[in-house]
Amino acid sequence: MARSISNLAAVPPSSDMKALVEKQRAYFETRVTLPLQWRRERLLALQRAAHKYEAEILSALKADLSKSPEEAYLTEVGNIYGELKTALKNVKAWMEPRRGSAPLIIQPARAYQYADPLGVTLIISPWNYPYQLSMAPLIGALAAGCTAVLKPSELSPATSGVLKRMLGEAFPEEVVSVVEGGVEASQALLAERWDLIFFTGGTQVGRVVAEAAARHLTPTVLELGGKSPCIVDRSADLEVTARRIAWGKYVNAGQTCVAPDYVLIPPELKGRFIDLVQKAVRSFYGADVSTSGDYGRIVSPRHYERIAALAADGQIAFGGERDAPSRYFAPTVITDAPLSSPLMQEEIFGPLLPLVDCPSIDDAIRFVRARPKPLALYSFARDAAVNERVLTETSSGGAVANDVCVHFAVEGLPFGGVGESGIGGYHGQASFDAFSHKKSVVKRPFTLDMKLRYPPYGGKLGLLKRFL
Repeated sequence: MARSISNLAAVPPSSDMKALVEKQRAYFETRVTLPLQWRRERLLALQRAAHKYEAEILSALKADLSKSPEEAYLTEVGNIYGELKTALKNVKAWMEPRRGSAPLIIQPARAYQYADPLGVTLIISPWNYPYQLSMAPLIGALAAGCTAVLKPSELSPATSGVLKRMLGEAFPEEVVSVVEGGVEASQALLAERWDLIFFTGGTQVGRVVAEAAARHLTPTVLELGGKSPCIVDRSADLEVTARRIAWGKYVNAGQTCVAPDYVLIPPELKGRFIDLVQKAVRSFYGADVSTSGDYGRIVSPRHYERIAALAADGQIAFGGERDAPSRYFAPTVITDAPLSSPLMQEEIFGPLLPLVDCPSIDDAIRFVRARPKPLALYSFARDAAVNERVLTETSSGGAVANDVCVHFAVEGLPFGGVGESGIGGYHGQASFDAFSHKKSVVKRPFTLDMKLRYPPYGGKLGLLKRFL
């Protein structure tokens, strides 16, 4: 899908895609999606479908990414049950107009913010967490009163197939429809006019999506990626730090948008840190990681070859074992990678953890600030003042002190990027907000029509200064 907008513009219209969009738009225009009852019924239908197809989803995630049922539930299925529960509990309150204040010059008046559903939406989801990253935005769309077309990744075909059956059974296609296929299907969908495009994926393709959306001035939510750093201070509990970083890095074989991408660490701590990461890996996956049922595989041969090429950019401190036919790549720590190398320039999205010598927190903050803003940032220190410095003096989509990745699971916090790591956020109420237009509304009576605002204005400056 990563091609220029000129090529996208040249894609001939697809009659099937156009008919699907028109069918959803005609349904949305009936305004049947506006009431609370419609939204709750759709969310309940999605909840029933999620429970009914749970076993099939777990099997599909095993087939696509070799995820164990436990990891799949921890990182995908359980999150969706939580999001559904939150939406069902709170959608009524989210729909209520939010009061604002009106200035004296227009009194008497009442000011509100209405949440209008944006309309017919397109959700493009990725392959690395193919269930969770499809369902979470869909929950927001239905809670907000929108219809949705979901385009799952062709690189996770088992999960995509289950989603098509599951959602096809739960909803008519004018409410929710799943479109499978590869690049051509994505191009055809992006050629249509949408009321919102919600895309999760890499920054390069995110630019293509943004260009395509700009042709129709379509708003976008772009959940992208980047190189998420870990900063380790001398005051950190190094064993806990290594264990938490190792978990976040190697879960899903490193194919996580908020995975630690590299570690900035004082040189004298590096050797012990490597030993402790290796110890953690053994405790997670055993002496031979390739035989662990809890360690995943790289999604495709192309991505396997990409990771193998990145691994050549530095010295392997431990790990590096691999098997191309099974797409197994062991948890790996790398040192001495040149900062100009692809390993240190590109998002890794695999089980490679580069370490960078960084003598001080000042050096670490300068290092992070000199690079594009990451999707996530992790700071490890017993000294709370050090963590606070890192959190306030750097910019990232999200951040965690003394752990990794866990902010993604907090439904009360919006999740998203900043700069090249993304635009917009979702989860909980933020998902509802992402699929809604915040319409400003002022209500006034016909009485008490203050003459101060009408011409002629001669001699009114003093009064205007008092009322404005």
